[in-house]
Amino acid sequence: MKRYLLILLLSTGACKFNDTYTPARIEGRQIQITPDIPANDSLEKFITPYKEHINKEMAEVLAYVPYNLSKSDGSYNTAIGNLLADALMELSNPLFNARTGKNIDMVLLNHGGIRSSIAKGNVTTRTAFQVMPFENEVVVAALKGEAIREMIRYLIDSGTAHPVAGIELQLDKDNSIKKVLIQGKPLEDSAIYYVATNDYLLEGGDNMTFFLEALETTSLDYKIRNLLIDYFKAKDTLRPVRDQRFIKAE
Repeated sequence: MKRYLLILLLSTGACKFNDTYTPARIEGRQIQITPDIPANDSLEKFITPYKEHINKEMAEVLAYVPYNLSKSDGSYNTAIGNLLADALMELSNPLFNARTGKNIDMVLLNHGGIRSSIAKGNVTTRTAFQVMPFENEVVVAALKGEAIREMIRYLIDSGTAHPVAGIELQLDKDNSIKKVLIQGKPLEDSAIYYVATNDYLLEGGDNMTFFLEALETTSLDYKIRNLLIDYFKAKDTLRPVRDQRFIKAE
């Protein structure tokens, strides 16, 4: 990636600044930042201790995963997607329950939000930043059963392994629904379900417009990346797998 420094020069016909000031001329030029530009020793010396501290923090080993995890290893659910959704459910629900007295029924994130695979080996703080580089926070939306049906239709039409938890969705070969359960129970149109997601999707990101029908929302003030770091610290060894939460008959 090329980096540039943009320089703007303002020129005036007079040096007197007052309420009627207007620039007579604006000039700009880009200076490409390349390795040929000599380093500023004093600036390097100032930055080095901060850089070393950050690198040490990012390299901290939090957990271990015994096999590679990729968001392309399944059509309807993936091990890495299940890992994220299960982490969100496990760590968000106690917070939500403490604040509202209610429980999260299901989790929905987006496949595109997983920005990196996790390679076999040590899982570090840097891993969490690579998987989730965004500043997205956990929010819980209260949705009626009818909106959940729109969500299910979205999942079926997209045919993508969006991370989910708390739902069991089985499709026949023609995409008709064989079974749909929320927390092990049949979906009820008149019931209210609490769905944990992120603030980007809550606003209709990735065309998840059913979230715009939320009756109320609760922000947990918890960045998903920080949640992953806490989850990794608590687990030691991660063994997520593809399972039956969202499948289609072959």
